[in-house]
Amino acid sequence: MRNTLALVVVVLSCTAVSLARPAVAAEDWPQWRGPQRDGHIPGFTAPKTWPKQLRRQWQVEVGEGHSSPVVEGDRVFVLSRQGDQEVARALCLADGKELWSQRYAAPFQMSPYATSHGKGPKSTPIVAGGRLYTLGIGGILSCWDAATGKPLWQHDFAKKYPKASSIWYGAATSPMVEAETLITFVGGLDEGALIALDCRSGRPRWQWAGDGAAYASPILVALDGTRQIVTQSQNACIGVAAGDGSLLWRLPLKTEYDQNIITPVLAGELLVFGGLDQPTAAYRLRQTAGKWSAERAWEIAESTLYMSTPVYVGGRLIGLANRKKGEFFCLDTRSGKTLWTSDGRMGDYAALLAAGDLVLAQTNGGELLVFSAKADRFQPVARYMVSDKPTWAHPAVVGKRILVKDETSLMLWTMDG
Repeated sequence: MRNTLALVVVVLSCTAVSLARPAVAAEDWPQWRGPQRDGHIPGFTAPKTWPKQLRRQWQVEVGEGHSSPVVEGDRVFVLSRQGDQEVARALCLADGKELWSQRYAAPFQMSPYATSHGKGPKSTPIVAGGRLYTLGIGGILSCWDAATGKPLWQHDFAKKYPKASSIWYGAATSPMVEAETLITFVGGLDEGALIALDCRSGRPRWQWAGDGAAYASPILVALDGTRQIVTQSQNACIGVAAGDGSLLWRLPLKTEYDQNIITPVLAGELLVFGGLDQPTAAYRLRQTAGKWSAERAWEIAESTLYMSTPVYVGGRLIGLANRKKGEFFCLDTRSGKTLWTSDGRMGDYAALLAAGDLVLAQTNGGELLVFSAKADRFQPVARYMVSDKPTWAHPAVVGKRILVKDETSLMLWTMDG
């Protein structure tokens, strides 16, 4: 454990609850893209009438970075930067008051081509089994006791992978937990690994070191009866066995300046991949006599993905293409046919969430749009400004409340109506 750790524990008005739950509660948002890592808001009930404005319940300064907030019970967890330190903290969901915070030294030198993106952190934490796991922009992976903030273990992967700093925009992949195993990509360009660690001890269980790191985040899927971890690496989309990390299949994907960013999307029986200036494509993966094959179901070159992961809703794929300075699109996933596109200039990035038959899209310009996933054209039913600063972090939705992390602050908005 680094000797730079400093523990601050504050007990305030939040009720102390056990975070070691056997299952995710209905309104928890414990990881990247929500409870199932698919951008879906479970049990969402839309207001009968969308209000003219959202009500801001609280706002607190937490520091810089694009790491998204996560929620378990009555607590919010967020990772941010203050100076040359990264700070993990827990806040009370009701009022934003700090319950505990931890910080450690995390100096990071950005590529001169990426300074506008800031020094992060960018990876979204995950809270599971009473523990909070965070991945800093420079490759520091930490485990904290979620109730008290006590440090449990920590690894600095920049020491193991000297090229970790070569990844221009810093570590951005968001860890996941499967069967008491923490899984994440570490390292940098031409030198990295998809690793699995024991959640309690932090000891290695397996690794796949066949490619350098990317910015995408892994998901767990069952394809043709096989549970596997699917993600993008530096030069490909891959599927590895969930139990031992052995490579099952690999599909080449190369983007300019090694910017593989999109989290894979499971759309029915299809896996959807995309990347900068590469077609958005859907594949059907099968195995025969232990060998995997990939059949391309469709591809579309017009709506290319850059940083925004699309969402699958009822046979449709809704995303933000990077052409026309940001254009929302809707595809029929059975045929790959484009059903509609929006006007351009919607933004460089949008976090997309499915709320029943609705889509919530938060752009990097601080705007939250609500529109129907079933409509035959793009027509927002509500539009809100949730920040006057850049909003690159993914929002977290709990009930009719939405947590928004902008450039330096975290705020809670309520969707009364």
